[in-house]
Amino acid sequence: MPVASGPSRSLRQARMLARALGPAGASGPRTVLDIGCGDGTAAATAAPLLRGHRLIGVDWSQDALTRARTRLPYAVRGELGGGGLPFASGSADAVLFSEVLEHLVDPDAALDEIRRVLRPGGHLMLSTPNLAAWYNRALLLAGVQPVFSEVSLRSVHGRPGAEVVGHLRLYTARALREFVAASGFTVVTLEGAPFHGVPRVLRPLDRLACGAPSLASILLLHARRA
Repeated sequence: MPVASGPSRSLRQARMLARALGPAGASGPRTVLDIGCGDGTAAATAAPLLRGHRLIGVDWSQDALTRARTRLPYAVRGELGGGGLPFASGSADAVLFSEVLEHLVDPDAALDEIRRVLRPGGHLMLSTPNLAAWYNRALLLAGVQPVFSEVSLRSVHGRPGAEVVGHLRLYTARALREFVAASGFTVVTLEGAPFHGVPRVLRPLDRLACGAPSLASILLLHARRA
């Protein structure tokens, strides 16, 4: 999928991962899987900050992979369900999992498979929309359906926006921490990122809310395989 929440999220997430991995020259290249890479835009945005490391895009869609291969040196087909990812257990040093979790029917199985391919102590960089974003709290008080949520796969009802995005699950900061920890990871940090769909006049407030991740538009979670 494209950079669904905008390039700011992708850059913030890449900086978190670059800090966690360190320079490739010090420890040698690390293998980073971008699971759900879509057309490769997000991974290509992150690539300059991950120079020397091996970045592999993974997606189930052949059409997406065809486009991703124009941006990434490696892009392979794989899925979190069914037969699982085409990687050996413990073969990855880090996983980027950006704006995918909210689309999944079985997020538990997805994190189980990510945990399998990560080495012990390997890094998970997960991003997902925040159900409790600052404006969603106000919208709920006004009786309006929260942004990011869906009541139909055909059209938008009761919330701002006009695009059906296919979100099946939404998380608050607390719920995301608890869910990831219960899946066998140790949460390192949780940060916030802005959402490009916020009206321009409100974007300064959205950036300010990133200082309190529980209020931010997008949740950026760094965890390590326990």
